Amino acid sequence: MLPVPPHFEPERVSEVWRVPYQERAQAAAKWAAEHGVRSAADDERRVCLLLVDCQNTFCTPGFELVVPGAVDDNRRLCEFLYRNLCSITKVVASLDTHQAAQIFHGLFLVDDEGRHPEPYTVVSSADVERGVWRAADPSLQEHLRRYVHALESRGRFELTIWPYHAMLGGVGHALVSAVEEAIFFHAVARGSQPRLEIKGRDPLTEQYSMFAPEVMDGRNAALLDELAGFDEIYVAGQAKSHCVAWSVEDLLEAVEPRKVVLLEDCTSPVVVSGVVDYTAEADTAFARFAEAGARLARSTDLLDER
Repeated sequence: MLPVPPHFEPERVSEVWRVPYQERAQAAAKWAAEHGVRSAADDERRVCLLLVDCQNTFCTPGFELVVPGAVDDNRRLCEFLYRNLCSITKVVASLDTHQAAQIFHGLFLVDDEGRHPEPYTVVSSADVERGVWRAADPSLQEHLRRYVHALESRGRFELTIWPYHAMLGGVGHALVSAVEEAIFFHAVARGSQPRLEIKGRDPLTEQYSMFAPEVMDGRNAALLDELAGFDEIYVAGQAKSHCVAWSVEDLLEAVEPRKVVLLEDCTSPVVVSGVVDYTAEADTAFARFAEAGARLARSTDLLDER
């Protein structure tokens, strides 16, 4: 393992700041020369670090939908990336991306008195059939009805109304500053362009997985094909119970499960005290992935540089 570069301040992972790109670029080039870091193009064993929604909206205290444990997850994630700089060929990161009127935001639905549902309201197919909740735009009522039934028939989470989050153009949409800085440092040191994937912009569907929406068409075959070309894929991000779990579910259908390594200490489930707790669902999903052939690891484990 490499040492962690001196610019990294673990106590600042919970903060938002502007990354000094030019300064970090110069430091990364110098760091690579001092430590004999080779170009990613020369890797014989190709390793991808797949990051799911490491954004302020989910990870930074004071933002909209913060996952408990995310700050420490990201501290460990940054240290993992820096220490294994020589072994990680490429970073792929998703960005959950929304606007105001989406099916899982309160603005989309109303009750008989025109009131919007509160955050964390669960909307079942029975609720829609009884008229407890309906689409604010009457032209979308039939879509809503079919949508909640499709979720139920596919065994997915029921439609959940989330706080407004990951708003396109907002600070919450951005990557956590420390994570962005680590990705940029890796890109320069290894000459490896990261791939940033926008997900979740379709207003008529949820999209937990970075590879496909919950119900609608739109599987990201190009990304899955690229990932299939790696020898190992390390997965981290937020939240373990939702976007990470569904992303891994889709990933395991497209690549050999033995290639997938889940960094257990770099992801946490959605928990809102007194409201919802998805810890059990997250643990059940990871146990299922391990049974399917994925490997479980910790950020302190050494990557094999074969």
